[in-house]
Amino acid sequence: QVQLVESGGGLVQAGGSLRLSCAASGIIGSINAIGWYRQAPGKQRELVARIFSGGRTNYADSVKGRFTISRDNAKNTVYLRMNSLKPEDTAVYYCNVVGIQREYWGQGTQVTVSS
Repeated sequence: QVQLVESGGGLVQAGGSLRLSCAASGIIGSINAIGWYRQAPGKQRELVARIFSGGRTNYADSVKGRFTISRDNAKNTVYLRMNSLKPEDTAVYYCNVVGIQREYWGQGTQVTVSS
C-alpha cells in the first residue's frame, strides 16, 4: 500500500520559515520525480518545486531563492525548506510522487502565513 506521509505545516508569521517533509513508502519501482504542489483557496493547484531522479530540480518562479527542495534517497523522503515566507504562500501543500506507472498524491498539509 502506497503511503505519502507529510508533516511540517503550520502557522507562521511573514518572514518566517518552515520545513515540510514527505516520506514515501510502498511504491513499486523507481521514482522519477518527487516534489510539492500547493493550492490556495479559489486557485488551481500549482507546482512549487520538484526534484528528479538524477538530481535536477525545478521551482516555481514565485519561490526561487526562498524555497529549497532536497531528497534523502535512502529514506524516500523529500524536504521543502521554506524561508522568507509571505502571506501569498498560504495554501495546502501536497506531496507528489511520479513513479514509472502512475503518480501519487499526499493528503496535503496546511501552511498559513500571517502578515
